[in-house]
Amino acid sequence: MKSPANSSWNLPLLRRATLDAFRKLDPLALWRNPVIFATALGAVAVTLVALRDAASGSLSFFTVQITAWLWFTVLFANFAEALAEGRGKAQADSLRRARSQTFARRLAKSGTEERVAAPDLRKGDTVVCETGDVIPADGEVIEGIASVDESAITGESAPVIRESGGDRSAVTGGTRVLSDRVVIRVTVEPGGGFLDRMISLVEGAARQRTPNEIALGILLVAMTLIFLAVVGTLPFFAGFSERLAGQPNSIDTSVPVLVSLFVCLIPTTIGGLLSAIGISGIDRLIRRNVIATSGRAVEAAGDIDVLLLDKTGTITLGNRQASEFIPAPGVSAEKLADAAQLASLADETPEGRSIAVLAKEKFNLRQRDVAEPHATFVPFTAQTRMSGVDLTSDVGGVPPPRTPTRSIRKGAADNIRAWVESQGGRFPAEISAAVERVSKAGGTPLVVADGPAILGVIYLKDVVKGGIKERFGELRRMGIRTVMITGDNPLTAAAIAAEAGVDDFLAQATPEMKLQRIRDEQARGHLVAMTGDGTNDAPALAQADVGVAMNTGTQAAREAGNMVDLDSNPTKLIEIVEIGKQLLMTRGSLTTFSIANDVAKYFAIIPAIFAALYALAGTTTGPLAALNVMALHSPQSAILSAVIFNALIIIALVPLALRGVAYRAQPAAALLRRNLLVYGLGGLIAPFIGIKLIDVALVALHLA
Repeated sequence: MKSPANSSWNLPLLRRATLDAFRKLDPLALWRNPVIFATALGAVAVTLVALRDAASGSLSFFTVQITAWLWFTVLFANFAEALAEGRGKAQADSLRRARSQTFARRLAKSGTEERVAAPDLRKGDTVVCETGDVIPADGEVIEGIASVDESAITGESAPVIRESGGDRSAVTGGTRVLSDRVVIRVTVEPGGGFLDRMISLVEGAARQRTPNEIALGILLVAMTLIFLAVVGTLPFFAGFSERLAGQPNSIDTSVPVLVSLFVCLIPTTIGGLLSAIGISGIDRLIRRNVIATSGRAVEAAGDIDVLLLDKTGTITLGNRQASEFIPAPGVSAEKLADAAQLASLADETPEGRSIAVLAKEKFNLRQRDVAEPHATFVPFTAQTRMSGVDLTSDVGGVPPPRTPTRSIRKGAADNIRAWVESQGGRFPAEISAAVERVSKAGGTPLVVADGPAILGVIYLKDVVKGGIKERFGELRRMGIRTVMITGDNPLTAAAIAAEAGVDDFLAQATPEMKLQRIRDEQARGHLVAMTGDGTNDAPALAQADVGVAMNTGTQAAREAGNMVDLDSNPTKLIEIVEIGKQLLMTRGSLTTFSIANDVAKYFAIIPAIFAALYALAGTTTGPLAALNVMALHSPQSAILSAVIFNALIIIALVPLALRGVAYRAQPAAALLRRNLLVYGLGGLIAPFIGIKLIDVALVALHLA
């Protein structure tokens, strides 16, 4: 999904956007953007005047240029939208290639297989997929386990495991089975699959205008109507002023001039970029492998003020790591580490490997290769809740019998206590205190015993991800409160919450508790976001304002959320919030710039129109010429320069609309001040400089 082909400025994409810009001249397409539609109507009016003048032989070069630049304004606005859509269409093309024509092995009720085309599958059908098969449709694994290549969807080359039951049962049509055999129940009707929805979304076909977009659109329409009324009454005011001054025909109120004034005063800049800003927000999510089911979800992400995050895999690494050896009285820490490492030789879990690593780091103890005849490894089981090794020595005989010399165990405190006492040993009070201390600190204690002797405790710590505390600090500065959700007991949850820097936590959380917490926050007026991957998370995901489902999760979770993270990385939620806020910041910044821009263009065109009014005898300009602060060459060059600048500024701002305004974690008040300073002041100054430079160029080229 992330490829150079999807860059905004590659030649095929620019060519496609240019053609689409002309296709969007269709009135039915233009009507969706009232500001640009009004601009197009103005261009049509000036075009008709130009054709009339050409027929009568009185066509001026000024009218020709105004006509051309008005159409350029419309085309540039269409180009901005087409370029944003084009990136999505390029991604949709790559997804279509992933969804090649596929056949399925459908299971009949009798248990026999039949070969059918993938589009013929219906919801509820069961299909068999084996090594090398393309999964024909979205569904859930109901039997078996397999390694699946999802690179066509996620862009990640590493295969994933899909198995029946649990939270990793969902599969996506278009992915490929790399090993083993699974039976899949289809969960969607034809055309309703995840890949189909992705293609529709990235192409923009399913993009609906968000509430903020609608509200801003209403404001822009209102401003357009106001300026339409102003420009429509201007000829009457001009005629009255001419009669009052006794200077007939001193004010040019021709159609090209009035349309130029109208187009330059209405908010064409933000009108031309508004759609591109919304599409690019969804596109930025797609580039991070997140699919939003609507623009409303992206916008809501920018407004949320409460984040609910799972502890495991989001705040912590999810794999507990050995952090300390706590020896029993009379036992050295090195002896404890040596025994713990021996007991972990056959332990391939992250916890077991971390014990070996800690022993090496603290005491330079290297892992030993223990010959199989001299070691019997005791695997961990849910019943014994401990593991270890029995070391033996040879004592004569053919074959020589093996006599255990050491029996080392590590595991849960209660189970090790029972095992030690069965060996005739005792459990020291100091070890009980150490176990309790580790538990209260949010860790997991493992006790190590060598036969009847307790050697000490291993402190396993659920490691908080590096930098997560700083990220939560950024969110706090933006006014977002973070809540950690965990199944841990309150003591453990409090310890990890304090270390991670979250604002609140919900311990021993059940699905009902998650759902109730979201409802409580929403009842207090907050917008809530959360992540989830299991069927038990579906109610909470559906209730949250922004529900991010993991792609590895169940079908129920993916359907309940309004976003799907293809990478299944719960920390992506923080990036989603940043993208949502960036979208809102970009829209606000460019709206501020556009309105300030219009104010500045007023000082270019109005003085040009009324420059000759009330002129004294022997002069060509009247007192209103004092408003010509840019010292533009002539009324015609002033009007033409303003129209050209109005068109070019849309193209100049396209990269900013697509990329987004630089994100900063700041409160709303600080962002408003920054917007007014940078984009408000910039919007006022830029036209003065730009229009003056264009005026100089037009005069130098003898175009005005």
